Amino acid sequence: MNQDRWVVLAVVASTFFVGFGGGVVFPILPNLGTILGISPALVGLILSANRFARIVANAPAGSLVDRIGTRLPLIAGLFIEAVATLGYVVALDASLPEVWFLSARVIWGVGSALVFATAYTIAADVSDGGSRGTSMGVVRGGITLGFPAGLVLGGIVSDLYNVSTAFIVAAGFALVAGIIAYLMVPETHVSDHRTTVRPWEIDTTISTLSVGFVNFGLFFVYLGALFATLVLFVETHDIAIWGYGPQGMSGLLMAITVLAASGFMLAGGKVSDIQQSRIPILFVFLAVSFAGFLLLAVAESLVLLVTACVLIGAGQGGTSGPLMALLADLTPDERTGRAMGTNNILGDLGGGLGPIVTLPLINNIGFTPIYAACAVIPLLAGIVLLGGLYMQTGTIRPQTSLR
Repeated sequence: MNQDRWVVLAVVASTFFVGFGGGVVFPILPNLGTILGISPALVGLILSANRFARIVANAPAGSLVDRIGTRLPLIAGLFIEAVATLGYVVALDASLPEVWFLSARVIWGVGSALVFATAYTIAADVSDGGSRGTSMGVVRGGITLGFPAGLVLGGIVSDLYNVSTAFIVAAGFALVAGIIAYLMVPETHVSDHRTTVRPWEIDTTISTLSVGFVNFGLFFVYLGALFATLVLFVETHDIAIWGYGPQGMSGLLMAITVLAASGFMLAGGKVSDIQQSRIPILFVFLAVSFAGFLLLAVAESLVLLVTACVLIGAGQGGTSGPLMALLADLTPDERTGRAMGTNNILGDLGGGLGPIVTLPLINNIGFTPIYAACAVIPLLAGIVLLGGLYMQTGTIRPQTSLR
């Protein structure tokens, strides 16, 4: 196995373990109202604080990567997440636990912005057009798979032992991730333009904004619409199995969706590497996402619901590798960090706005029209992407870059 592959695997291992740590704490955080006696609104703010922090931190993280390289920001981001998780342990016995939890989530968001910007940039740096889609899919899959694995462990550890032990386990995994990166990930991002990069600079090229718009749309419907409303959908339609209630059923369906996404991340990236253009396979999976939400709009049975979740997960996962590889293909090396940071900003905005828009609308007009509208969004985003590609490259099917 060549060195570049080892570097990608080290990044995958790091992101998996830090995602694992993030998953461990997630089943506990929604229950903070019961544990600490704080209001549901404050619990919601604590849950969302990391995403809002990441929206702010994504641009500086991308600029930092282009200015000083990938190794130091990656290691720093992983250790920042470990420290943030230890903040949860302190919060349990603090006089103002909500302040500690909120601060820890903000710090976690800053750390994750550094990790995401560096992980994708490293994958772009150590691969070319013949392997970039696979590398992006593998890295994204590592981030994604760690989270559901941690969800299971977090629930088990907190039930068998206590909440504090679960938080310590999560911090331990984040620490392991940092150690792996420190020992195994070299510097991959060297630029002659480092001193000219401003801390808050984003990449506003047509290609980056076009890819980012697709990312915005996919996260809007996936995290913002599906994950935010699934428990309500299950409860309204009284769909259950094995005695699970709405929360248990929605958790099971989310796990199925994430597993489908993880499986197709590698497949989509690999196929895009062996084709002359990444666009055909990208649109195949955008169409799969369209079909999944269309089926979800009419699903009234468990079989249809599971099928819809699998299709949505496959569509989300299958686009990830080709989409990130396309962005790397179209971006010069010295701007890759900023391009990845900008793309992450748009994805986080989509995931953050989704619940704000869809939950009130579902209350007023129901699930079917909202899910049908969500089906159209990936296709609209794809059309915008084609327009952007044509404006920048003169073709809607740019060739896979071999740089």
